[in-house]
Amino acid sequence: MPAEILEHCNTVEECYEFMLAYAAQGHPSDQVSKSGAQIREFLQRAATAIAALAEACPKVVKDERLEPADKYHAFFAVLDRDARDSLAAIDLVLAQSSISSQLVDNLNASVHLRALLTDMFLLSDILRSQVASRQIR
Repeated sequence: MPAEILEHCNTVEECYEFMLAYAAQGHPSDQVSKSGAQIREFLQRAATAIAALAEACPKVVKDERLEPADKYHAFFAVLDRDARDSLAAIDLVLAQSSISSQLVDNLNASVHLRALLTDMFLLSDILRSQVASRQIR
């Protein structure tokens, strides 16, 4: 289960990295370049991963017997809120008939997306640490 969460985190991180590159290219629309065609794919994959991430996190506490469980659940409530806020912003961008580099740059700057990324970095480090400590035992 931690592997599933880490995979979702990697998908969102890959999208963010692609978004940074796309924003720097100065495209007026997603319909004028190869990377423009890819931006929707990256955003859609990220949206799917974000939705799945919010569902997978509470299960990992139970399945992996992470302690103290109440601390994990409290953090997952924060992650869920940040995920929902980020997903709303991504869905709004995807709903546009044209996705410009400027629009993606504004999405990159969203505090909601940045909060989610920070949550995911924290969670990834903790899960990797938990997995590593169990392998040592």
